[in-house]
Amino acid sequence: MNTVEMKRVEMKRAEMNDPEMSDPMRVPWLPPGHTLVLPGRGEVFYRRHQHPDPAAPMLLLLHGWTASADLQFFTAYEALAAHFSFIAIDHRGHGRGMRPLERFELEDAADDAAALVAALGVAPVITVGYSMGGPISLLLTRRHPHLVRGIVVEATALEWRSTWFERFRWKLVHLVGPMLRSWAMPRTMRYGVSKLVGPSHVLESYSPWLLGEFRRSDTFKVVEAGRALSRYDARPWAGSLGKPAASMITTRDQLVKPAKQWALARALGAEVVQLDGDHICPLTCPAEFAAVTVQLVQCVMR
Repeated sequence: MNTVEMKRVEMKRAEMNDPEMSDPMRVPWLPPGHTLVLPGRGEVFYRRHQHPDPAAPMLLLLHGWTASADLQFFTAYEALAAHFSFIAIDHRGHGRGMRPLERFELEDAADDAAALVAALGVAPVITVGYSMGGPISLLLTRRHPHLVRGIVVEATALEWRSTWFERFRWKLVHLVGPMLRSWAMPRTMRYGVSKLVGPSHVLESYSPWLLGEFRRSDTFKVVEAGRALSRYDARPWAGSLGKPAASMITTRDQLVKPAKQWALARALGAEVVQLDGDHICPLTCPAEFAAVTVQLVQCVMR
């Protein structure tokens, strides 16, 4: 046996003895998942973590467009679990979320989350809304203020329609559906994930799991959610919510410009923590994202 063959045998033995290397479907730590039928609404999927301290605050994690609770927050789950209780819901058409016949509306997603909080008897909660989860958080607070203790918003805005270019860009959202359903999409997603979490990335071993999670959503509902975001404008009422708030500003964000994030923070009177990252910072800088999210909740609790 030559040197090269010996090396291959040694590597194979190492893989067999290392569960992380030998498991092609390694999954990160996830809180227990549950389903619940909300009368008049449908069946929702959510994850729940209960902190040993019954006095620990309860968080409601609200994910962004095209994501799911796990994709958005899995890199922060353990850090949050060390300090807080939380529930994390998959919105309509996203992840394992309900698949209603009605058109996706942000107000309905907010009411779904409110119904879950009420059904579980965990109010009042601190909402943590990332990107699209920000509008859902604000709408929930406006429509069900008695359920909300405080608001955390991350990488999100009051609106995405103030300029002609933004309105034009939203008109192209219907192209997302055919792209997601195309025969080339699986290969494109594999390439995208490999670029995000390549061989030297701390999340590289979760790549197969990430790919599977990205493909759970209903493309029709994702497109409808994009159209709902294009109609959203909280400028007339966000300043009247009257809840303690904190905001994460992603300073290199190209999808939600920092200026828009600052406008939302000012409207809410939010305490601001800046993160030197882009819109997908939960994947590109997971440790920083987790730490900032914990910090923001603590700001709201003061």
